[in-house]
Amino acid sequence: MQTDTLSGGFAAPATDAAHAFRAVMEAMARPGSRQTITGAQPPAPISPAAGAVLLTLCDTDTPLYLAGDADCDALRGWIAFHTGAPLVGPEDCTFALGTWDALLPLSAYPLGTSEYPDRSATLIVDHPQWTGPDATLRGPGIRDTAQLPLPDLSAFQTNAAQFPLGLDFIFTCGDQIAALPRSTRVS
Repeated sequence: MQTDTLSGGFAAPATDAAHAFRAVMEAMARPGSRQTITGAQPPAPISPAAGAVLLTLCDTDTPLYLAGDADCDALRGWIAFHTGAPLVGPEDCTFALGTWDALLPLSAYPLGTSEYPDRSATLIVDHPQWTGPDATLRGPGIRDTAQLPLPDLSAFQTNAAQFPLGLDFIFTCGDQIAALPRSTRVS
């Protein structure tokens, strides 16, 4: 086992995970807001924020799909050691991680069912920088409107139209996260 596999986790797991969980929940509760999330140093190619999200939300009962460059030996070993999350295909995942282009097509992921809309996937979209056209967000957790750069406005509009079914999104970049729950309307 390589040293990189063993390192990069939370230094104080209980405290760091609690802070990271709070940041994720704040981001989901206030779509479009950016939260700082620290404590993880995962192997390339993912950001520290994406690593902290994985350490916080994944465990041995959380199927994870790695898309594109994120599906590499270094990251697979790191995830296995730190979370034990089983790696699966997109159709069976609870969480998926990758860049926007690597995660496409969105139709590959579970959207939930009318009986169990909560059985949908959450996509962790890791960006090297915050880019894309600014979208205007409206809905639960947003006082009037919020702004967030999104890679493809129409994909998020289509996703919101499926509510209560659909995907949830967590965007990561450096040590920052933002979220877009399926209940958020995008224009």
